[in-house]
Amino acid sequence: MATGRTNKIVGQTGEYLVAAELSRRGLIATTFTGNVPHYDIIASDETGRMVLIQVKAGSKGSWQFSNITQFCHITFDGERQTVGKPKACPVQRLVMIFVKVEEDGNDRFYILTWEKLRDLLIKHHKAYLKKHNGIRPRRADSLHAGFHEEALLPYVDKWSTITKNLK
Repeated sequence: MATGRTNKIVGQTGEYLVAAELSRRGLIATTFTGNVPHYDIIASDETGRMVLIQVKAGSKGSWQFSNITQFCHITFDGERQTVGKPKACPVQRLVMIFVKVEEDGNDRFYILTWEKLRDLLIKHHKAYLKKHNGIRPRRADSLHAGFHEEALLPYVDKWSTITKNLK
């Protein structure tokens, strides 16, 4: 059973794994361990160009978000939810790195822009709502969203996303 401490350790492990991999790739990576609202790492190259990175680590192969309204507008008609307009990224050029932390050290990295994550979450949320006629089965007012690792397969080891977003 996952505990708060276990989750914190997995999250911290993910951040350090990403920082180490960025260092291997010639970038300076500074971690903040969850103390900055929208990002966990600032990475920079030898010319001083920087990119902000948010890390989401997990050991189960799925990632959960408690509030889809961070990514899009949601309206209610009674219990029925409707997905509205997508929201803008909270900070410029934010890159998301999802880490599947494995006990054997064969960790996997999925790298995408915040906007691609937003679009992925919206797509999955719309499909879930469609499957349930717009009404969430357990709690109609829930704004929870998530996806499984398979949805991230197109982004496995896309480290070029980091270099493309250095400015």
